[in-house]
Amino acid sequence: MTLFPRSPARVEPAARDLRICFVGDSFVQGTGDPECLGWAGRVCARAARAGGRVTYYNLGVRRDTSADIQRRWRDEVACRLPPDVDGRVVLSFGTNDTTAQAGRARVVLEESLGSARAILEQAKSWRPLLVGPPYLSEPEQALRLRALSRGLSILCQELGVPFVEAFEALGRSAQWCADIAAHDGMHPRAEGYEVLAELVAASPVWQAWIG
Repeated sequence: MTLFPRSPARVEPAARDLRICFVGDSFVQGTGDPECLGWAGRVCARAARAGGRVTYYNLGVRRDTSADIQRRWRDEVACRLPPDVDGRVVLSFGTNDTTAQAGRARVVLEESLGSARAILEQAKSWRPLLVGPPYLSEPEQALRLRALSRGLSILCQELGVPFVEAFEALGRSAQWCADIAAHDGMHPRAEGYEVLAELVAASPVWQAWIG
């Protein structure tokens, strides 16, 4: 005779299948990093060490502008994020838009913001998050990057999209500035990408978004 009925076995909840596509340019791709992680890989490694189950897709393409990304991003994301998973999209771009070519920016501010709006509106089902463009020290490009970063921040606020500001924060980072100066004047190496990864991972915006 059993005096104390056995409790039913506890069923552990299945871990969520979180898949994140990082879409953007050479900074997303991690150009210059000898460890081939960039900031996106480092951010996902942090999430995994904290107990998360994360599948990480890097969809960064060197020299891509916002217009280039607008043309390609949806097909690349859709085949990686099926409806039955917790699929997310992180976007980051703008440096190539603001690069001088033939005496002017490759993409003017209004067109950059127009592409960003179109991408973010189409990405709503994947809970997009936007990381602003990083700081670069060339004076004229820095002015264009600051204007673009502010415009993207305002756009994200209007659309209700989480935004992580990077330009001003990296401009105050001696490590970031030293690392890009020591490399090609634009891309950092491992130390600089670590600075950007820490900036994103420590952001309350990112932490609330990734849960």
